[in-house]
Amino acid sequence: MLEYGHDWRLVLASFAIALMAGFTGLSLTRGVSRLSVTQRKVAVSMAAVALGGGIWSMHFVAMLGLQLPIFYFYDALTTLVSALAAILMTGLALLILHFRPRTSRSVTLAGVIMGLGIAVMHYIGMSGMELCRPVYTPLGVGGALLAAVVLPVLAVRVAYSERGRRNILLGTVGFGVAVVIVHFIAMAGTGFLPEAGAVVAGPVLGNGTLGIVVTLAAFLISAAFLLTGITFGPSAEEVLASLPAREAVSAPVPLAEVVARPVVEPVVATARRAETLRVPHEKEGRTLFLDPMAISAVRAEGHYTLLLRGTERLFCPWSISEAEERLTPAGFIRVHRSFLVNPLRVVKFERLKDGGQCSVEGAEDRIPVSRARLAELREVMGL
Repeated sequence: MLEYGHDWRLVLASFAIALMAGFTGLSLTRGVSRLSVTQRKVAVSMAAVALGGGIWSMHFVAMLGLQLPIFYFYDALTTLVSALAAILMTGLALLILHFRPRTSRSVTLAGVIMGLGIAVMHYIGMSGMELCRPVYTPLGVGGALLAAVVLPVLAVRVAYSERGRRNILLGTVGFGVAVVIVHFIAMAGTGFLPEAGAVVAGPVLGNGTLGIVVTLAAFLISAAFLLTGITFGPSAEEVLASLPAREAVSAPVPLAEVVARPVVEPVVATARRAETLRVPHEKEGRTLFLDPMAISAVRAEGHYTLLLRGTERLFCPWSISEAEERLTPAGFIRVHRSFLVNPLRVVKFERLKDGGQCSVEGAEDRIPVSRARLAELREVMGL
């Protein structure tokens, strides 16, 4: 077996890449559950590229820092396949987190898939070494797989228990540490043998130069995604405070009341998106149309729905699924299989053993909040 070491400058660079990728991916997916399906797919795709690409970049930069007593390099096709494997498995994990009910089981499953993506990417990438052959030990492979299952699950649980800034930062650190630990546990259980009689032309760029290029590329990609889709930025109160008075009062809810109940997405932007939407309801044999911002909640009623506006109950021909699809871009969120609520009209929230309940303006009804929807509502209400 060949003796080997590491260039710790590239090791530190790889850890920085893992942190940057984790922060980018977790920030891009913050609050996407309130977006339309198309917008959510775009955000999740960007986050998958940032997270999966960051996993691969961390591994590749760390491997470029590997110091062996012989010349070696990496096969381009195998390296590309390892990157695609990381992005696809990370994307699958994010799809589960953002397109399925977020339960303890689904969060754990997403963490396991993401962790296995780290391990699969590592070993595919290692198989692309040229002029040098990696040799694995059962203990090293088993330890890497165990770490790949446990650590990413913990990081995902932290990041998705509450989708606030603190949890995003803690999840970022957990993600970065998980990727680095999995990599170096796998490396500790790996030996290297020279390929006998191999005569292959090496790459134009040396490993050190490639490490710098990949590091810069990873940071530039993350920075571009953060600038185009970041949701970690100013709160609703800060946005409202920066607007002229005539714009701030364009929302149907009084400004003081909005500030007292912060939401992640700026309220004025939500109101403007709703300006072109009118919700039909039937009254005295006529079909009338209502501004969505005047609606406090929507309740399923068989194949139709009831609109809650103050003390009124108005019949709407939409099903609860159609109402969710149309009203989600206006800021409404699904809190139960039978209820949508307008966060701007929520006046009270209570946490219960198996979920929660909330009250909306003018209605005596207590609207149930299912356990799967609890985290989303708390995030939107700034809790």
